[in-house]
Amino acid sequence: MEIVKYPARDQWQQLTTRAISNQQEVIEKIRPVLTAVKKDKDKALRDYTSRFDGVEIESFRVSEEEIRQGCLNVSNQLKGAINEAVINIRKFHESQKHTVNKVETAPGVVCWQRSTAIEKVGLYIPGGSAPLFSTVLMLAIPASIAGCKEIVLCTPPNKQGKIHPAILFAAHLTGITSIFKAGGAQAIAAMAYGTETIPAVDKIFGPGNSFVTAAKQLVTLDGVAIDMPAGPSEVEVMADASANAGFVASDLLSQAEHGPDSQAILVTDSEPLIAEVQKEITKQLKTLPRAETTKKALNHSRLILLKNQTEMLDFTNLYAPEHLILSVRNYSDAAEKINNAGSVFLGNYTPESAGDYASGTNHTLPTYGYARAYSGVNLDSFSKKITFQEISGDGLQKLGPVIETMAEAEELEAHKMAVSLRMDALNKT
Repeated sequence: MEIVKYPARDQWQQLTTRAISNQQEVIEKIRPVLTAVKKDKDKALRDYTSRFDGVEIESFRVSEEEIRQGCLNVSNQLKGAINEAVINIRKFHESQKHTVNKVETAPGVVCWQRSTAIEKVGLYIPGGSAPLFSTVLMLAIPASIAGCKEIVLCTPPNKQGKIHPAILFAAHLTGITSIFKAGGAQAIAAMAYGTETIPAVDKIFGPGNSFVTAAKQLVTLDGVAIDMPAGPSEVEVMADASANAGFVASDLLSQAEHGPDSQAILVTDSEPLIAEVQKEITKQLKTLPRAETTKKALNHSRLILLKNQTEMLDFTNLYAPEHLILSVRNYSDAAEKINNAGSVFLGNYTPESAGDYASGTNHTLPTYGYARAYSGVNLDSFSKKITFQEISGDGLQKLGPVIETMAEAEELEAHKMAVSLRMDALNKT
């Protein structure tokens, strides 16, 4: 990992760069994939699955028998853990339901807003380097609570053309309506445009590598909504001398092991802590089965020494991490000053892994600094808001002149007329 000591503020922006900084190059690489799937549908999807996943797929749809067999192959211990996580995730997301509040904005003028579910949603579940069955829970549970009628899941098959049993169990448990063996940019295209097998959806959710992220961004140009730009995983640990070096190292490694383009950042005002964390990383790395992947991610990760907590907070809000762990003495006060982060973990005993799996919050979060403008997935992500208004005759008599004056000032006479005709009719009654 790169060590940077006391960088000047004009150097901070450079230190916030991610592993994949030129997303435009990635977009150009996957553009032909989207075009081919849009045109040739299942045929193109089959060709790309063979080329990228190394497997020939006859039927993309996962059968009921495959789901049943997959569920049987999940251990009782894992089933129990998943069920516990489901309870917590459901509890947290159900708490986000809104009641309809009617507001009388003026006498006789009543306005209100209602949430309605997006009818067809597509969930992308990474499965290449790691079978992320936890992401099924994070996406399908709020989709189900919101009331989405059609919930389509796409995930890449393994070399035997199968889906990981835990993904099938999680999908079965959470109300997925259809599961398909398709991954990468080609799966995003299939859900965006539809094929003979995979239906088109209104909004696509889910994290992925830089190619998946680029594909999601491109399909928005064709009117398909997406949750957010959620690419390779990243974490920042903000720590002072009170932090436990072993804990910090484990948090950095837990994100680095996601993939070679993931990123882990330590921001601290304690120089001794950097040395301690380095030793712990070396020690813990030897025990990890994904050590080679983790090392590649660490090559573009950083240990940054700053002067004080004020600088640490300023840098953090500039970096806008997907995950932020506050391992500082006054973490509650520090948390109040965080404006840009996907999800925040407070104190030495709140590992980022808790949010990834079972605490209840959602782990589908904005990366690449998009936390400056985007929220993580939540119940509202699966809904849209419709506004309503009802105006009585007396209400229009009072509000009408205001509307007429404003419409006339904008030289929109038909707008004015729509009010004037009604007011005239009221005056005649």
